[in-house]
Amino acid sequence: MKIIKNVVGFLFFGLILPVSLFFGGWQGWKLMNWFLSAPVADNQKQDQTIEFYIPPGTAAVQIGQKLENQGIIRSATAWKLWTYWLQIKDSEGEYKAGTYQLSPTASVPELASTIWQGKVIQVNFTIPEGWNINQMGEYFESKGFFSRDEFVSATRVIPQNKYAWLPNDLPHLEGFLYPDTYKITGDLITPQRVINAMLDRFEQLALPVYQQAQNPSSFDLLEWATLASIVEKETVVEKERSLIAGVFVRRLKVGMRLQADPTVEYGLGIKQTADRPLTYKQVETPNPYNTYINTGLPPTPIASPGIASLKATLYPENTEYVYFVARYDGTHVFSKTLAQHNAATRAIRRQRQARGR
Repeated sequence: MKIIKNVVGFLFFGLILPVSLFFGGWQGWKLMNWFLSAPVADNQKQDQTIEFYIPPGTAAVQIGQKLENQGIIRSATAWKLWTYWLQIKDSEGEYKAGTYQLSPTASVPELASTIWQGKVIQVNFTIPEGWNINQMGEYFESKGFFSRDEFVSATRVIPQNKYAWLPNDLPHLEGFLYPDTYKITGDLITPQRVINAMLDRFEQLALPVYQQAQNPSSFDLLEWATLASIVEKETVVEKERSLIAGVFVRRLKVGMRLQADPTVEYGLGIKQTADRPLTYKQVETPNPYNTYINTGLPPTPIASPGIASLKATLYPENTEYVYFVARYDGTHVFSKTLAQHNAATRAIRRQRQARGR
């Protein structure tokens, strides 16, 4: 079959086309260029692209016909003839399946080269440390990948058949979707593909840190990710990260409640600000994530921790501090006693009020 195609291509480009151009002259040349050129002029729709999907196993003739039907090329025949030319130059090559972003101002040779080389859509996205599943879903929806609800629903399906290391009885994948920058190339971007990419990255980068720890804490994998997520949410200044982890580890050891604001926020689905801090009513509202009421760790992570918080939780700073309160600049005042902590809190509150005036 390839030999036949090569012969046909040779006859067209080696004999028929030159003869036609010889007798047709300038008009023949113009006609050929017209068939190979884009149906849309350069000054029209030049900023627009067309998403074009080629299923696996689609024949070159079918691709050309589909391109013509969608108005991307003028002639499926011109596409077929140019395909013969590509097969002469690259007898082992072929058009690749996938989804492409095609320009309506591109010529047949340009479009054919794009699909021949398999330059499918590459989707980039970045998940910052400390984001939770809902924030990720809103982000993906804003990028036009899929809806927030589709993503959140997909995170409730725990793929332990593929990722056997995932803890048992997880209600969702919070804390195990690794925050990083991703590039996904393929024909279809789905919530499951995104989730798999993030679980793969956790498996590659985070899991070995836990498995290879020389002096690991007594936390199991779920507890490790959960505490690391709280450390991630509480840390603003990098130099304090291991100290904050140390405070939480000490609280757990002596049986104190963690009293971490981010767990209350997560449980209530709210976000406090400097102008609108948590109220006493909110802090006193019972829910499984309220560490002001419940002793120990919440049932799951509250966000995706980065590698720094994961490491800090494994190797926390040994400290006698059991309290800390945030300043305006992201740093904290650490205290050993409740009296010291209350004094620091009052001082910071006075500073905040003074700045407000």
